[in-house]
Amino acid sequence: MSSTTTASRTETDSPSISHQPKAVWAVAFASVIAFMGIGLVDPILKPIGEELNATPSQVSLLFTSYMLVTGVAMLITGVVSSRIGPKKTLLSGLAIIVVFSALAGMSDTVGQIVGFRAGWGLGNALFIATALATIVGAASGGVARAIILYEAALGIGIATGPLLGGVLGSVSWRGPFFGVAVLMAVAFILIVVMLPATPAPKADRTSLAAPFRALRHRGLLTVAITALLYNYGFFTLLAYTPFPLDMGTYSIGFIFFGWGLMLAVSSVFLAPRLQRAYGTLNMMMASLALFAVDLAVMAAFTENKTVLVVGVVAAGLFLGVNNTLITETVMISAPVERSTASAAYSFVRFVGGAAAPYLAGRLGESNIHLPFWVGAACTAAAIAVLATGRKVLAHVDDHDPAPHSIDEAVAVTAGSD
Repeated sequence: MSSTTTASRTETDSPSISHQPKAVWAVAFASVIAFMGIGLVDPILKPIGEELNATPSQVSLLFTSYMLVTGVAMLITGVVSSRIGPKKTLLSGLAIIVVFSALAGMSDTVGQIVGFRAGWGLGNALFIATALATIVGAASGGVARAIILYEAALGIGIATGPLLGGVLGSVSWRGPFFGVAVLMAVAFILIVVMLPATPAPKADRTSLAAPFRALRHRGLLTVAITALLYNYGFFTLLAYTPFPLDMGTYSIGFIFFGWGLMLAVSSVFLAPRLQRAYGTLNMMMASLALFAVDLAVMAAFTENKTVLVVGVVAAGLFLGVNNTLITETVMISAPVERSTASAAYSFVRFVGGAAAPYLAGRLGESNIHLPFWVGAACTAAAIAVLATGRKVLAHVDDHDPAPHSIDEAVAVTAGSD
């Protein structure tokens, strides 16, 4: 099959989201496993604290070290990928996660787990940034459908992470770490077998300064700061809520499974429909406003476990819509390579979100309501920041998402034709 025929078919047929090259499904599956790592430790936060004599803020450092290193490492993802190629970058990330998740399972102190979660974050960064760019480049149907597929993988991974953590954590808090190591090893094999050889490293290799230069574009910077602020609320919900809920590993796992399931459903089904009906920026602001209200209700009724459970699950709906729309906006907010835009955006949002777990734990030790109030305030601030960028981001609803380059799509998928 010629490249011309392939390109023509890609542009005109607009296939179903389910009709994707096998390479896309391999990367999407690996993405599911990678995103399991975000919520995996939710059900075992209290057991780790109890067995290792650690406070909530100390245990929450499992999230902080993971997110902080992920964010900082995002700065080197483009540098690495442009030198060794996307496939080797994906495999390097997966291999690092396998090693450090297994080491976390063998740890005897909270400090050791926090350190190994930091190493896990390095692998996570290499994989996540490259996975998004690979799926966008290889998927059929354009950027919008590729992002929906990626966000669906994110939602499923986040949903099944706590569920797996709850099931394995009921046996031992070490179980979830070993479980991820095994699943990541499976994902590694799938990428080796199913993803064709990606293009040789580019002659014009990405520099370390590229993500910072990308942030000079007002649109990308606005979206990144918006994400930083609402991620504070997001990770407060994720890392702090298990403590006031004070339930067993199974219960926590199923509650956050419901949250992740709602996130996946709203990402795939609700976000595109609401975007077409009301516009991208309008729906981002509306979903953030609903999330802020949700956190405020949880702050006011923190002692009521029913309110907390409903609040957690409902948050998945709001975050799913916002995540899809903000990810799509990032890709078209600045005239830079997608991998560079993704690295710059992810650096800002992950580093900002890294503070939330620890600060929420510290605030909660003195006042159980305060973490949710602060999360609600930060989310409200995100709306204000996004509103300041309306003019510079006005083009997002006029933009017809299309592959960054037909040649890029052909290069990744040619091996499967």
